[in-house]
Amino acid sequence: MTTTAILGSGNVARALAEGLRRAGHEVIVGSRRPHEIAAEWAGPGVRVASLADAAGAGEPVINALPGSVSVDVLTGVAEKLAGKVVIDVANAVELDAGGFASALRYPETSLAEELQRALPDARVVKTLNTMHESAMADPAGLSTPPTAFVSGDDSEARRTTAGLLTDLGWRPEWIIDLGGIGTARGPEAFVLMIGDLVRALGPVPFGLSIAR
Repeated sequence: MTTTAILGSGNVARALAEGLRRAGHEVIVGSRRPHEIAAEWAGPGVRVASLADAAGAGEPVINALPGSVSVDVLTGVAEKLAGKVVIDVANAVELDAGGFASALRYPETSLAEELQRALPDARVVKTLNTMHESAMADPAGLSTPPTAFVSGDDSEARRTTAGLLTDLGWRPEWIIDLGGIGTARGPEAFVLMIGDLVRALGPVPFGLSIAR
């Protein structure tokens, strides 16, 4: 049985853990405070460990940490991630007074590229960062299915990521393989629209979709 690691224990991690558990994955959740949250995650198919232990125990490893700390935290467990597929679903931004993204933290590159630079022995793939967390593991739950973009320098790692998306309920036509890690810049920029969209639409789940 596949063991998938999720680094982070917030809402995104919870949505992905539940979707992967339903798909038959064993899930290990890595937290900076594992003993404090272990009881919250109690249930079959999911266990909680330290970030280092989770990074070492699972593959692929999903980065669901806040984008603002992702590079620093993952650099600290780089040895555990060597050779592994690291799927980055985070957005690294500066926040405005309303808690929405006002600027990208890495405007000249992307969080995904910075992670790949910090983890040269891992295979980083960007995906799922252009939608509400509820759609990540339930894309059919929206009236129009969102698009999952996949960016990464390693083609096998991109295929592994697409397979995991399939397990989460994504149909092939909803997934677009953009190619190398540099293509993550466009999808990461979408976060700058979210505040305006929430103000226009209200606090409803949504995601970016490509009509064709």
